[in-house]
Amino acid sequence: MSQMINHDIPDDHEIQIEKKFIPKDLDIDKDISWARINKDVLRSMDRPRPIFWVIFFAAMALFSFGVYCEKYQYDNGLGVADLNNPQVWGLYIATFIFWIGMGHSGTLLSALLHIIHADWRKPIYRYAEAMTTFSLLTAALFVLIHLGRVWQFYYVVAYPNERWVWPNFSSPLVWDATAIGTYLTSSLLFLYTGMVPDLAICRDNATGARKKLYTFLSLGWQGTDRQWSTFRVTYMTLACFLMPLAVSVHSIVSTDFAVSQNPGWHITSFPPYFVAGALYSGCAVIITLFILLRHVFRFEAYMTMPILNKLIKMTFAIAMVWNYLNIIEYSTVWYGANEIAKQQLLDKMTGTYAPVFWGMVFCSTVMPFTLLIKFVRTHLPTLMVVSLILNFGMWLERVQIITPTFGHSQYPWTWTSGWWPSWVQFGIVAGSFGWFTMLFMLYCKIFPTISMYEVKEMVHDQSKMLKAKKVA
Repeated sequence: MSQMINHDIPDDHEIQIEKKFIPKDLDIDKDISWARINKDVLRSMDRPRPIFWVIFFAAMALFSFGVYCEKYQYDNGLGVADLNNPQVWGLYIATFIFWIGMGHSGTLLSALLHIIHADWRKPIYRYAEAMTTFSLLTAALFVLIHLGRVWQFYYVVAYPNERWVWPNFSSPLVWDATAIGTYLTSSLLFLYTGMVPDLAICRDNATGARKKLYTFLSLGWQGTDRQWSTFRVTYMTLACFLMPLAVSVHSIVSTDFAVSQNPGWHITSFPPYFVAGALYSGCAVIITLFILLRHVFRFEAYMTMPILNKLIKMTFAIAMVWNYLNIIEYSTVWYGANEIAKQQLLDKMTGTYAPVFWGMVFCSTVMPFTLLIKFVRTHLPTLMVVSLILNFGMWLERVQIITPTFGHSQYPWTWTSGWWPSWVQFGIVAGSFGWFTMLFMLYCKIFPTISMYEVKEMVHDQSKMLKAKKVA
């Protein structure tokens, strides 16, 4: 069967599933054949719905505005971003943490579900892994933007010191650059390795420049037994390697704060809290992209409601873990002996940044409970809005970690009130979302968003199950 997976089958009726023997909880459409899978995925890359171009050019316009804001900041200095003592990080590092968290979840969840053989991941894991790659590329931008002197980016890279230039290895920026480089390399390798069989299918059906591209990237794949055996072992090895790597990398980001003595940051539960937050925000984005791709690329037969329902359940479970860790954090501060940290927590709730804190509570703590409502789970426009609210709440969560601590730290003479990010900061943050969306939609246009060979395996396994049910 492994040799056949990589080839087109001309007759759509060869492996057709009879409707009367279909259980209602199958993960993919009941009338799919192997040939149709190739045809649908390849067609999505050539002729998506017209809304694709609306989204792409809107994202490009948003990114262009972010580039303008960055150029304005570059020409006039970081002062135009209103970054000054004590607010020296602003939205840049908060948004950096948001993108890092969102990036970690895609590959981590894909690797985990692959290891436990959760077949329902097969139609959706590819775009989740791509989401990881582009989220990390977006996060890397904020390390450079926050430097101000972007031409000195090499100071955040832990390179060998033969030049007698010594980067500050105790700097969190160096830790972050190392974490991004490590995880980005591993995620790209994991994404590319899983695409090789599908790239061979694209190669066999493409012409012109695309055929040359797919021929180069498919590495001479012919679908032999030896290639499949090596591919399976390699892919599983990468999945096992990525799981601890993802946890450790996002723990490094949380350590940026935990090693500090500032109130609200010096908390031992930050590493698991950040990992849970990363999974939470990532799952919310996966739901958003699920609904978007399902419509734009005509994937209704593959991105089905049973799969979406499983994804929603997983998101809700992770949201409850995140809420539990959030309560632990606040309880530790409230019942602890650090009066400064307790006052800082009260200031979060009642002070200048109370709208940010309570907005985070509403969007990230209260809104997940709407996923228990059947109408929300089954009505895609409503679910799309809920997923966007969850994402906004997780972004507010990053902001309320950083800004109130700088504004209400140990020493009263450093306290500030009424600080708000400038339009330059908001513009660059908005541009980052345009950058991510633009790259992601471009990827979906060039590369297969659905794993064709793994969906074929699902069809094969389900057809065997249905034949056995029919015999029984």
